[in-house]
Amino acid sequence: MINIALFGVGRIGLMHGKNLMRNRSFKLKYIYDIDKSLSKKVAKKLKSISINKPSIAFKDKTIDAVFISTSTSTHTKFILEAAKNKKAIFCEKPLDLNINKINECRKKISKLNPKIQLGFNRRYDPGHNSLKKELAKGTIGKLEKIIITSRDPAPPSLNYLRQSGGIFRDMMIHDFDLLRFYLDKDEIKSIFASASNISDKRFKKIKDYELASCLINSKNGVQCIITNSRHCSFGYDQRVELFGSKGMIISGNKKENETEIYTKKNTSQKKPLLNFFVERYKEAYKLQLKDLFNMVKNKKKPLANFEDGRRALILANAAYESLKKNKNIKVNFK
Repeated sequence: MINIALFGVGRIGLMHGKNLMRNRSFKLKYIYDIDKSLSKKVAKKLKSISINKPSIAFKDKTIDAVFISTSTSTHTKFILEAAKNKKAIFCEKPLDLNINKINECRKKISKLNPKIQLGFNRRYDPGHNSLKKELAKGTIGKLEKIIITSRDPAPPSLNYLRQSGGIFRDMMIHDFDLLRFYLDKDEIKSIFASASNISDKRFKKIKDYELASCLINSKNGVQCIITNSRHCSFGYDQRVELFGSKGMIISGNKKENETEIYTKKNTSQKKPLLNFFVERYKEAYKLQLKDLFNMVKNKKKPLANFEDGRRALILANAAYESLKKNKNIKVNFK
């Protein structure tokens, strides 16, 4: 069993806490949150101990791993402390909104060589992951084009959006990572970004966007298209299409079930799409924990690591540069 200290119990942290509690491979020992009353409330619910200082978990030799789902600005600080205290690390995306802080953290932990897993849950989705396997088997021949669609049912709160870093760093960063996952050793060469606001006036007030798209080219010439929307009237729209010289493979949306209804009024009536990311990626989050277990106990490399998080932010920053300059930007991962 792996003893865990969970830092941060907001929406995503609470979900992780519940998953950890249900998983017999893990013991959720400590809960820490900057909101002490919330920390105590969640700790009681998840049958763990609320602590008012992260150092308690870092100094406890029985703690095997630290689960970081606090505010983004604290991520690199906690990663460094965990590494110094020889703890395995799970960190939610993004690593930080400042690439200089990430690079500095990378430099400091390089000699410590900690075990780090990044929270890019889409790599673990059975559908999305199966595309990677089919690609490796040569099912569609040479990869030529990747199309990723991500549309959320509704935007987060305005307070969240103000602190998120914007649509490219908060939302599309998942797609940037998934893109690199499929491209594998073929690295991204350039990016052109477009973004706009049409329906929701709040985004203009905070200088963010409700709609965004990117046209990306790899060094091998693979064309990649990513489209994002902060709102979608018919549910959580998440699709991936890989097109190759010998065919195409698609990872589609998930519904409550695949039942189709035929009546006098309708020839085909299907269930709506799932309406929340926790439901859509339920299996992915379980497999993410399995990967964490294998990293800690079996010394296996995680599917998503620190460098994946660093490169995803570099792509997000390049997208903003492209948007500002209205031109194609060459990507430099150094």
